Amino acid sequence: MSYIMYKLLRPLFFRLDAEMAHGMALSALKAVHDIGIARLFSPRIPECPVSIMGLQFPNPVGLAAGLDKNGDYLDALATLGFGFIEIGTVTPRPQPGNPKPRLFRVPEADAIINRMGFNNAGVDRLVENVKRSRYRGILGINIGKNFDTPMERANEDYLIGLRKVYPYASYITVNISSPNTKNLRQLQQAEELDRLLIELKSEQTKLANAHSRYVPLVLKIAPDLDTVEIIQIADQLLKHGIDGVIATNTTLSRQGVETLPHGQEAGGLSGAPLRVQSTSVVKQLSLALQGKVPIIGVGGIMDSLDAQEKMRAGASLVQLYSGLIYRGPKLIGEICRELAQAKSC
Repeated sequence: MSYIMYKLLRPLFFRLDAEMAHGMALSALKAVHDIGIARLFSPRIPECPVSIMGLQFPNPVGLAAGLDKNGDYLDALATLGFGFIEIGTVTPRPQPGNPKPRLFRVPEADAIINRMGFNNAGVDRLVENVKRSRYRGILGINIGKNFDTPMERANEDYLIGLRKVYPYASYITVNISSPNTKNLRQLQQAEELDRLLIELKSEQTKLANAHSRYVPLVLKIAPDLDTVEIIQIADQLLKHGIDGVIATNTTLSRQGVETLPHGQEAGGLSGAPLRVQSTSVVKQLSLALQGKVPIIGVGGIMDSLDAQEKMRAGASLVQLYSGLIYRGPKLIGEICRELAQAKSC
């Protein structure tokens, strides 16, 4: 969807239920793409290449997971100028997610609260969509566990996801940080994370040999971690040779939205109120990792200054979600231009 289309449709979308508007916006973008005119409105994105994890990113601005859970809109989203796109979170089996309503805007704070609960059509559907897609850019696929898989068997779900998406992904993100799947975040604790990463790295090695292709593994972590927990996770990343880390997922904090409409809805908070908290995690990770594991910064990036802040804190790439909802697709080019001028890439 071009910036002009976004500007025209935004007032309508913001009067609708948030989840309905989400679906309508993606459908509109896909329709423009399918009739062959999306490229006419595609923004000019300056070159700003970044090389990490053995991959060459044309620019450092990516789409965060969650916007396109099943890869239904991959080709259409590619017209917006992202340097990379991450789809998912996908689980081994289809699941409906949590009851509606489960997605809420807090426009007074440029924030979103969601309790979607990994609603998706299952990994097989995602794989079929990726196979049909013409997108040949860098594709991240974000994997998770089904809500009804017991925690003691969570690793099995991640291994299923890893095996199924491996041939089609540029990198694979292991999501252990969503607040909307019961007890999922306990996988960030030292002993459980150690066991999970041992199994994933072993399987990654087998898959790399079988496919004659190494696909990087990335861990997505929560912002609601203290310094000790962040250092412990950094140690695990280094110990197991994990290829990258995404900081961060949504927060359980309600700081900045406490008194606003929908501010006390259950779920994860994203958008502007998350910026400081997520940047702090990026900075602490950067200090602990000493450049040995690249960081993808996400959380509260609403303009180019926010993106530069993440880069200064230690991120090599950034991802957008809420900023895209509130600012529209022009944000991608704006960030790339400013980063290129600042020689941050």
